[in-house]
Amino acid sequence: MKSAKWGPVLCVFIASLLFSTGGLLIKLIPWQPLAINGVRNLIGAAVIGIYLLVTHHRLVFSRSVWIGAVSMIGVTTLYAIANKMTTAANAIVLQFTAPVFVILLMAVIFHSKPDRVEIFTCLLVLTGVILFFVDGLQAGNWLGNLIAVLSGICYAGVFMMNSGKNADAISSCFLGQLAAGIIFTPTVFQESDFSPAAVAAVICLGAFQVGLAYVFFSIGIKKTPAVTASLITGLEPVLNPILVAVFYGEMISTLSVFGAVLVVGTIIAYNVYLSRKPS
Repeated sequence: MKSAKWGPVLCVFIASLLFSTGGLLIKLIPWQPLAINGVRNLIGAAVIGIYLLVTHHRLVFSRSVWIGAVSMIGVTTLYAIANKMTTAANAIVLQFTAPVFVILLMAVIFHSKPDRVEIFTCLLVLTGVILFFVDGLQAGNWLGNLIAVLSGICYAGVFMMNSGKNADAISSCFLGQLAAGIIFTPTVFQESDFSPAAVAAVICLGAFQVGLAYVFFSIGIKKTPAVTASLITGLEPVLNPILVAVFYGEMISTLSVFGAVLVVGTIIAYNVYLSRKPS
């Protein structure tokens, strides 16, 4: 009973740990971001494809799945670019703003009026984002921060369309990663550094940070309580910059720290609020 209860939670936890290695691995690979993203997605698609075959999970081809797949291409591509242009902390935290863009997109597209809590959440997160951009102007990485925000918008698309009619998250992940792999992998032939360290980092990025992470997440999220899942996934934007700081030596400014605390704390609190809100 205990294993049945904690198994899904453990899967989400492992997924968060694997996701959090992305910033460090991308920093360690001496390639252009499109080449990194292409190869890691191709490997990730292979891992997820094996999972689909083993579990006899049939791919779903629907409008929601395809839009989710396109959003997945945007998330992985823009995140890889942002990691090369700004700090890993800025890239992951700004991508973590996705729930706010869900609120805004729901208001614009579906005319869903946000309540007071959602408005307050948007204002707090916007304040945190402004802190990042003020710091970015000083450090010269404002463009990387902007691309990270765009990654957050694409991530919002994944959240929205994977909960739509005939949606299937794992199908969107597989198709999006396969497409990104096919589109961007040819750019690797422009690279010259294929040292064992670089190749190993790319393999780890694709097999573990992308492939296995999404497999574990798709398994665990089905039976993990919403509050628990929200808190566990909040580990990623915390662990990601810590790993980069420890093993790569990249530090962030005090202003960015304040922005990160504001964004991550607000999003986690909002997710907890959503999970407890009467339906």
